[in-house]
Amino acid sequence: MNTIRQNFLYNVAYQLLVILLPLITTPYTSRVLGADRIGVYTYTYTIANYFMLAAMLGVKNHGNRSIAAVRDNPTRMRTTFWEIYGLQFLCSAVALVAYLVFAVAFESENQLIFLIQGIYVFSGMMDISWLFFGLEKFKITVTRNIAVKLISLVCIFLFVRTADDLWIYTLIMALGLFLSQVYLWHYIRRYVGWECPSLKAMFSHLVPELMLFVPVIAVSIYKMMDKIMLGWISDYTQVGFYESAEKIINIPMGIITALGTVMLPRMANMAAKAQIRKSRLYIRNSMIFAMCMAGGISFGIAGVAQDFVPLFLGEEFEPSTRLLLMLTPTVLFIAWANVIRTQYLIPNHRDRSYILSVLLGAVVNFTINALLIPRMDAMGAVIGTVCAEAAVCICQTRMVRHALNIRLYLLDSMPFLLFGLVMYCLVRAIRPLLPGSVITVCVQIILGGAFYCAASIAYLTLLHPEVLKNVTKKFTRKRGKHL
Repeated sequence: MNTIRQNFLYNVAYQLLVILLPLITTPYTSRVLGADRIGVYTYTYTIANYFMLAAMLGVKNHGNRSIAAVRDNPTRMRTTFWEIYGLQFLCSAVALVAYLVFAVAFESENQLIFLIQGIYVFSGMMDISWLFFGLEKFKITVTRNIAVKLISLVCIFLFVRTADDLWIYTLIMALGLFLSQVYLWHYIRRYVGWECPSLKAMFSHLVPELMLFVPVIAVSIYKMMDKIMLGWISDYTQVGFYESAEKIINIPMGIITALGTVMLPRMANMAAKAQIRKSRLYIRNSMIFAMCMAGGISFGIAGVAQDFVPLFLGEEFEPSTRLLLMLTPTVLFIAWANVIRTQYLIPNHRDRSYILSVLLGAVVNFTINALLIPRMDAMGAVIGTVCAEAAVCICQTRMVRHALNIRLYLLDSMPFLLFGLVMYCLVRAIRPLLPGSVITVCVQIILGGAFYCAASIAYLTLLHPEVLKNVTKKFTRKRGKHL
């Protein structure tokens, strides 16, 4: 448990930085670049990301899971790493060439931006973060990411001054990711020695990676394809409005997804050792924590959205307010499904169930986008996203209902929804009593957050003291009951 707590705290520290940096950069870039330029960046990044996905296949989850299963045997771990990375290198080379051909031959309007995004695609060739995730060496990846994020922050304020500096902004973001991937190679000899894998051994990982690549593509359809469809069917400004609303949702969501990142290798290791009872305890407590965070985030954002969006993004992004309000339910769906996916489906090799659920989400999202974007622009994409996340959450829940105690998880989670609803009503009730936007938002966040935290802590203390104890143990340094 100490390792899990330490890794979670490392990831939370990083996610807090991820939260703070956009709070600093987004108001600046949204005003300097504007909705249209933000839309161009999002559109080109999203297309480049598809080529990156092709380069990586399903290596993130497959590599993480595979390393976690053999990490107690250094020889097997070395062999496994080089076999997986060898296949990743070949796929990345093909994807990079294909992307450059695409950028040169088919994209003339924003070709410079597309070419710079090629650095992002190239970074897939250098990405070995899955090795350190499988080894549960999160400190290395966290310190790397923190350093790169801070350097990127400084560069944005120094060099991005006008809307014409979009290419500089793109270069900073792409180079930041590339350098963060290269940095990890400094540690590689500490954990795995060199070994030359055979082509046959490398391609033995192709089928399991393709199995996990299908859900990656499916997820990307309902998380990224909507931005491409907006760019095709509507315009870059609508992409900018949608991206900005989604960014506000994603900023605090990092804390919830950090839990899944930390728990996946540990749960994969438990599955390999058939530690079923212990893994079920972990899943229940993780679900309680995830839904506690999700209830506060979703209802909190809904409560302050009307004043927060124009204050944070600028008056030009006022249309993002309605989009943000409609997106808030996705926090609950994502938090619930994240626990099921990262702590049960993937560790237990339930790849078929995972694939079917995200394929359903992709079909739902694509269909609704095609029907609604032509008539509703960005709001059509929002409705498609909400429906897709709900479909995935419900589907994955049904698929594990015989293995996990879903009814118990729902009963554990209901109080957080009630606390969130009361917080939302409180935040909305005090709004007319406050004088201005900045003061209004600050008071809403302080009072609403104080109520939600107090109610949640009281509930956990009375009915789930083991969850609260394990969350606070690292800070109090007292001995207590493990999960």
